Amino acid sequence: MKFISKLIISAAILIGLQARAQVNTNGLLGGNINTITTAVSFLMIAPDARAGALGDAGVASTPDASSQHWNAAKYPYAKNQFGFAVSYSPWLRALVNDINLAYLSGYYKFNDLNAISASLEYFSLGNITFTDQTGNSLGDYKPNEFAIDLAYSRKLADNFSAAVAFRYIYSNLTLGQSVNGQNSHAGQSVAADIGLYYQKEFRIRGLERSLLSLGLNISNIGNKINYTETTRRDNIPTNLRLGPNFTMDIDKYNSISIMLDLNKLLVPTPPIYAQDSNGLPAKDPEGNLIIASGMNNDVSPVSGIFQSFYDAPGGATEELHEISYSAGVEYWYDKQFAIRAGYFNEHKTKGNRKFFTLGAGLRYNVFGLDFAYLIPTDQRNPLENTLRFTLIFDFGAFKTEK
Repeated sequence: MKFISKLIISAAILIGLQARAQVNTNGLLGGNINTITTAVSFLMIAPDARAGALGDAGVASTPDASSQHWNAAKYPYAKNQFGFAVSYSPWLRALVNDINLAYLSGYYKFNDLNAISASLEYFSLGNITFTDQTGNSLGDYKPNEFAIDLAYSRKLADNFSAAVAFRYIYSNLTLGQSVNGQNSHAGQSVAADIGLYYQKEFRIRGLERSLLSLGLNISNIGNKINYTETTRRDNIPTNLRLGPNFTMDIDKYNSISIMLDLNKLLVPTPPIYAQDSNGLPAKDPEGNLIIASGMNNDVSPVSGIFQSFYDAPGGATEELHEISYSAGVEYWYDKQFAIRAGYFNEHKTKGNRKFFTLGAGLRYNVFGLDFAYLIPTDQRNPLENTLRFTLIFDFGAFKTEK
């Protein structure tokens, strides 16, 4: 593929396929768009097909081998002692055929109280031909990003557990090439997740069993990242995810789960900058841009987490717009066959991602296979017209068969 086309695609990925805020001559947001952008946005992509078919909901779903991404605190409640899963998601398949996301995750329970888990997430941007300013080829390269993490989870009570995960993030987008006359390098960061999980069984007349679970996960709490020594460092996508899941075992063969996830990026919102009489950005005597509304978003990661709850230029209304939600429904027959559906919604001023999802799951002996398909509603999506899948290895079932 030509360099220009791949460069445009790569740039879209780097900004999370979202539009940056624009300011008109009245100092208001043009089109009311004020999205929050971060580096290494691949960390926010749903890596597994089960959650991908549930509208990207998973913070309180029943635990599986891919729970590391959504909430590692679920692992002590896993039915099997250990297991792992491999997931694959094509990316922008309507335009290119060599951009994809791969995910490997697994867990091990020492006993009914303690578990460890780990995952590797790898995002390949395909083959890109770099050129100089005159168009001469500098060679073909394959930019990539990956994150590797390790988590420990423990039951703190019969119905409550907690987890902490540590993550190393590596992003090599330019492979040392000069960008605007500046030498570039791979971006690196370290981060942590904190997860909480609660579940309680109770009886409802007419049902064999009912289970209510609640989950909370704060992910990617960590350092900012940069790709050159002179540029401002960018935030990584620190995210708050919480929500419930209600599972009903209708009888010994049929069960239904209904879940809802709420998400909010814990990253400062871009402010609105003032303009001079010529429509250009206004600056103070020290040369700094003058903020007309909102707050300075160039703050430390910890300050940014707290500031993200009250710094939106549009006040409380805009803060509410920064909350996206995912809703999913999962039906199981005899714990062997599953049908899933979901919906994801993001406000039009914060990215406007809206899509339906469908999927299915199969379990046979020691293996399982999940599929997911995405249907966008308002705008194009990098995952549309693609089939994502996850291969699951159930070692508990293998032990039983043996």
